[in-house]
Amino acid sequence: MRHWRSLALEAAVTYAAIAMISAMACAQTVDVAIALAADVSRSIEEQEFRLQRQGYAAAVTDPRFMKGIQAGTHGAIALCFIEWAGPDQLAVVAKWMVIRDGEGAAEFAEILLSAPRSSAGRTAIGAGIDFAVAQLEVSGIVAERRIIDVSGDGSNNSGREVTAARDEAVAKGITVNGLAIINEKTGGEFGTNLYTHTHPPGGLPNYYRDNVIGGPGAFVLQVVNFDTFADAMTNKLLAEVSDSSPHSLHVPAP
Repeated sequence: MRHWRSLALEAAVTYAAIAMISAMACAQTVDVAIALAADVSRSIEEQEFRLQRQGYAAAVTDPRFMKGIQAGTHGAIALCFIEWAGPDQLAVVAKWMVIRDGEGAAEFAEILLSAPRSSAGRTAIGAGIDFAVAQLEVSGIVAERRIIDVSGDGSNNSGREVTAARDEAVAKGITVNGLAIINEKTGGEFGTNLYTHTHPPGGLPNYYRDNVIGGPGAFVLQVVNFDTFADAMTNKLLAEVSDSSPHSLHVPAP
């Protein structure tokens, strides 16, 4: 009986060791993990939504971006894509994927182009940041840097304070960058308050600078319209992968 117990114990220890080694092998190390957090609130019309998704897909497959990835210490990054609107309208569109080459980037882009819009509602930037933090914490990926990449066309009008969510993310060592999309719609079906939502006092880039971004090297880029989204996002991702800020369009954190 003791012999069998001894064999069983040895087998259990061996199994545990194998499981630990396997888990360590699965924990991939990358240069940066970026949670792409896109605004799909109701101020973003369907055409604008499509341009935004297409812009993300074009950015991640841009040869310059791939060159930037492969120039890193580990030659790899991790991406996930989430969408946010109101506090209860949060969705993972593309799960975490380690990108090392064009094939991986093309696979990620295809998910973005084929997935349906997750929701439309109010603008809860703080909830979007909180949700992105949660995805970073369960990713299982070891990253030299962790970034939340928030894009949106308006100020927060739902959920908890943006600054509280931003500050908690920064306290965890996460940098929050912003892409402020200038939306020139003045009301229509969304009411007369739309313009003040998309053009808060001081302008949307300054709103993002003061309320949304934070952490080492945090910056805001301004997109003049959805048609130029792809170029702006490519520049933003290049800066994030290379751990530098695009100075020509840089709005630094306070």
